[in-house]
Amino acid sequence: MTAYPHMLAPLDLGFTTLKNRVLMGSMHTGLEETKDWPRVAQFYAERARGQAALIVTGGMAPNREGGVFPGAAGLFTPEDIANHRIVTDAVHAEGGKIAMQILHAGRYAYSPDCVGPSAVKSPISPFAPKELDEAGIEKQISDIATAAARAREAGYDGVEVMGSEGYFLNQFLVTHTNRRTDRWGGSYENRMRLPLEVLRRVRAAVGDDFIVIYRLSMIDLIPNGSTWEEVVQLAREVEKYATIINTGIGWHEARVPTIATSVPRRAFTWVTQKLMGEVSIPIITSNRINSPEVAEGVLADGCADMVSMARPFLADADFVAKAMARQADQIAPCIACNQACLDHTFSGKMSSCLVNPRACHETEITIVPASVPRRVAVVGAGAAGMAAAMTAAQRGHSVTVFEKSDRIGGQLNMARVIPGKEEFHGLVAWFETMAERLSLDLRLNSAASVEVLTQFDDVIIATGVTPRDPEILGQDGPNVVTYIDVLAGGAQVGERVAVIGAGGIGFDVAEYLTHAGDSPTEVPALWQKEWGVTDPSLHRGGVAPEGPQPEAPARQVTLLQRKSEKIGKRLGKTTGWIHRASLKMKQVKMLAGVSYERIDAEGVHVRVGDDLRLIEADTVVLCAGQVPERSLADGLTAKGVTCHVIGGADVAAELDAKRAIDQGTRLAATL
Repeated sequence: MTAYPHMLAPLDLGFTTLKNRVLMGSMHTGLEETKDWPRVAQFYAERARGQAALIVTGGMAPNREGGVFPGAAGLFTPEDIANHRIVTDAVHAEGGKIAMQILHAGRYAYSPDCVGPSAVKSPISPFAPKELDEAGIEKQISDIATAAARAREAGYDGVEVMGSEGYFLNQFLVTHTNRRTDRWGGSYENRMRLPLEVLRRVRAAVGDDFIVIYRLSMIDLIPNGSTWEEVVQLAREVEKYATIINTGIGWHEARVPTIATSVPRRAFTWVTQKLMGEVSIPIITSNRINSPEVAEGVLADGCADMVSMARPFLADADFVAKAMARQADQIAPCIACNQACLDHTFSGKMSSCLVNPRACHETEITIVPASVPRRVAVVGAGAAGMAAAMTAAQRGHSVTVFEKSDRIGGQLNMARVIPGKEEFHGLVAWFETMAERLSLDLRLNSAASVEVLTQFDDVIIATGVTPRDPEILGQDGPNVVTYIDVLAGGAQVGERVAVIGAGGIGFDVAEYLTHAGDSPTEVPALWQKEWGVTDPSLHRGGVAPEGPQPEAPARQVTLLQRKSEKIGKRLGKTTGWIHRASLKMKQVKMLAGVSYERIDAEGVHVRVGDDLRLIEADTVVLCAGQVPERSLADGLTAKGVTCHVIGGADVAAELDAKRAIDQGTRLAATL
């Protein structure tokens, strides 16, 4: 019997059968915009080969005004259809099925040509939408139906009509964005007219033997969002035309995190479960489902008929295949960090994955057997070193890893003690599993010497970073500790804390020190209370009227920064706001543009402009950046030994695991 009987059970859709209950959810990667169709095809083909039952593409625009940004990909010409056929043929050759998502961005389109139900500007776009008239609405409906017909012509097995996350169709559903008084606004029957007419026309365009998924927003997480009764009413009408209903959670402008690493696993499957039994077609649930165990539990609990996982297929294309082979411990884990996927997407860059740099770069980073196996030494078992060692071993090289501490993971071991970053435990555990599976010669408590390293064909230095000396008078006092003392050494910290340095590490330290008791990420009810999430059957949009109710902070913390810019400005594009909001809820004080005069028993004396201030503190924590640890690399160079320097030892930019893993993987792929 399979280890995951619910997840791996087939799903009969009548005219076709899905091989299991796992949907690879839609992600906008930027691949289609490259117009390098063999590259696009290989990305999706690898996921089909990895046994995803049904793949959904990134959102394809039905017309120019509906694209998420100018130049967004779509099916506009016969050439487009031929190019997409390259992708669908590649997926079908691997035994997979693929649906094209039709995404009309509405007022979320980053373009002056954006349109919407009313001229209500989005807080996440500088452009106010043009209010559509009857002819304009008809054009949008017709263009979406035409896109569906073209998708079938291009060889897709289905389409997903995007009706959630605050995009165009969702915008018609709620009074938050629909202020109309004609037949497309006012009563809920009028407001849901557009998505239903779109679905009716799409079904007419593609026929009955074609998968039509409707992505339905089940909890908007915005004021004046849909009630639960409206969600059910819409779902019952949607099932007249759709094959499957997929779950959408939250609008993009919602001030509640929905997929970041601090969000509990399966945090919203209870919402989908409320719809089970209300409609007769299959229902898919989504958000923060990132392991076979979680997916199996969701399905076994009756929360849905199928699960959607998007980013886990960036982390590991073979997710389902490994689960089928009882190799779940070898699945590269999605840690929901957003750093290489969504942060890239919203910055106009190609998406990838922190854990798996090959994602979306399959034709560029190829890991093939080495023509001549070599003896490779890797010094440092942090993110960079482990990525290099694992990749080199996969290619057949003999790899020895030297690590001066008693465990692998490097500075990831500090990240994983931060409340909200529990997923980092899984990343370190995966490194440990793969070290054993790949038979790495792992030497813990072992500081490599120049003499020992001269015996290897290739030497990779991944010795990481050391804290930068901030050179503040009094920093050697008894009340001063470093972030390493706090996160790795268990240093005693007083009730009032000044944190010097407000980069990512400073934010992590502040989060760690203001927290006591259970992590909300591990206790969904506590997390919902902290962010003001409630049942949409009780309050519109699932927004608690009392707002966020976080636990009281464990300490009084002040974050200090030399730069005069807004504190937290350089944090992740899609997660920075979460960290800032979290610390605000913990009453953390933030002060930018300071120069440090001295530290004494009273705290930190700073100057802000012409103003001298005392930041009273029992403990001062130094988080003033890092410098590369290159002493071993310099020693090798002095002896004439060539070495490769990667990760923090190369560039000490915060604790940048994304760059470190990418560097390590790319280097080892070329040895």
